[in-house]
Order: sequence, then structure tokens, then C-alpha cells
Amino acid sequence: MTYHSAWAFWLILPLVLVVAWVLWNRKKKLPTLQFGSVEVLKSIKPSLRSRMMELPTLLKALALIFAIWALARPQEANTKIKKNVEGIDIVICLDVSDSMLIEDMKPLNRLEAAKETINQFIEGRSSDRIGLVVFAGESFTLVPPTLDYQLIQQRVAEIASASSAKIKDGTALGVAMANAAGRLKDSQAKSRVMIFMTDGENNSGTIDPETGLDIAKGYGIKVYSIGIGKDGPTRIPVYSRDIFGQKIKTYQPFESTVNDDLLSRMAAETGGKYYRATTEGALKKVFNDIDSLEKTKIDVNKFTNYTEKYPPYLVTAIILYLAALLLGRSWLRRVP
Repeated sequence: MTYHSAWAFWLILPLVLVVAWVLWNRKKKLPTLQFGSVEVLKSIKPSLRSRMMELPTLLKALALIFAIWALARPQEANTKIKKNVEGIDIVICLDVSDSMLIEDMKPLNRLEAAKETINQFIEGRSSDRIGLVVFAGESFTLVPPTLDYQLIQQRVAEIASASSAKIKDGTALGVAMANAAGRLKDSQAKSRVMIFMTDGENNSGTIDPETGLDIAKGYGIKVYSIGIGKDGPTRIPVYSRDIFGQKIKTYQPFESTVNDDLLSRMAAETGGKYYRATTEGALKKVFNDIDSLEKTKIDVNKFTNYTEKYPPYLVTAIILYLAALLLGRSWLRRVP
């Protein structure tokens, strides 16, 4: 219950003062008689009529209180909220080549850092369809764009490197970009975004990166490209088994190189942005930046319908006032 004119309740205060003043003055003006002894009068009980002589005044005061309540206009608000959500379709394209196992990022390596950051990014979205594509020497769609975030996170947890997943190793940037673009080409969303994550340069695949970029541009897809890890000599873990079947990890030298020029062009020519993430903290900042740039548009229209509730109070005030007049001019009429 709400009140359109709640200020009206302040009128009750002067009303109470006026009623108190009337009753006080009426008591002072009552005629008196002098008796030598009032013992006999004490035994006489007052009649019902004499006890109720002030009832008309009290009924009028109560009528005015209800009238003030009606003046305050009690209302019942019925609010309806209509939300128009304009979501974004996003495909995350993740490099799973064996070089992503290089241990220069926490919690373990580049791949695990990327998986952890992707999960955090997904948790921050609400109305966007998100898909997941992985690639090494070839490309696969793990999850087409969907709102089932739990499914996406389950598949992210299952992502393994090329050697562990027994797929062709390498870095097929063009094939991956074309695959991800294919998942977005039929999207009805006004904003279509590809987040492209890699730590290498193109060395595999049947589609060259230029063709993949042209496909993305043709479908109006915005590309946020991320170069992961530091350039230069490093070590890549290699897993094998000894004669007892125990898994052994050794390291071999590796030259890590990210094609900054290509990744920068992918972003620049599609209206996106290129980032270089050499630490796990930098990678999280990149996704926070993308999260702030690609916001879901939500239009909220609020409609409130008010139902007036004052008529019962006004009717009660009228009935009480008429009852006061009737009693005051009949049974409870004062006579000189």
C-alpha cells in the first residue's frame, strides 16, 4: 500500500487538539448545583444516555480521521518490468598445440592459465551465447554457441594438448579462424565476436590466415586476438613412459614465437583489439577488458498501474458523520 498524498496525515494532529479543546471547554461549561451532602447522589448510577453524551463528538472526530485517510489517497501499485535483452554471440578459439604446455604461466602452464581465465569469463556473462573451438594442426568445435554455460565449462575442463588428445600438432591459424567464423555466420545477434588465443604462428592447415581473416571480415565478425607467452628460447615438456610404464616428464629446447603482425591485423581489420599476455595476471586483465568492451545491451521498461483504495475510507467517514448528526439530534440531543 502506498499513499499519493501522505502529507494529509499531518492534519490528524490539529484535529486531535481541536477535539481535546472542545471536550475540555464543554466540561467547564456544564451547569452545577450545590448540595449540602452528596451521599445520596453517589448512590445514583448515571444512565446509559448520560454516559454516551460525547459519542456524537467522537464519531465526528473519527469521521474526520477517515476523511483525512481518504485524502491521503491510499493506492495499490502493480508494477510490471519488461526487459529487452540484446545478447552477443561469442566464439572462443583456443590454441591447444603442445607449445601451450610451456610452463611460464600459473597455475601450471599456458593452457591451464587460459582454461582458468576462460571459465572466469564465462561466469561473468549472463545472456550471451558462447561457443568453443580448439585447434592445433587441425581445428574442432567443442561446443557451438549456446547459453548452457555449465556445458561449456565442463568441456573447457576436458581440454587437453594436441599430443594428449591425439590430434595433429601444429598451429593452423587460418583453419581455426575459418572454423570459428563458420560457427558465427548464421548468428542473428547484432554483435558477433571471436576471441582468438594462440602462442605461435601459422605452420599448418589447408586454409591460410589471410583467407581465414577474409571469411571473418565477410561475416562482420569482430576479432579480439591474444598472443600468449613470451617470445624467445624456452623449454617444452615432453612426456614418455619408462620400462615400468611410469609417466616421465622431460624437457626439450623450444623457440617460442608469436606472430604479432598477423594477430594485430586480425583485430585491426575487424574492429577488435590485439593483446599480448605474457603472464597469467595479464591474461586475466585482457579478458576483463574484453568483458567491459563487449557488454550485453539490456533495456528495462517499467510500467506501474495504481489502483485507488480511498473510496471505502471516504464512505466510512460519511456514514460515521451522518450517525453522529442523527444521534446528536435525537437520542443524544442536548437540551438546556
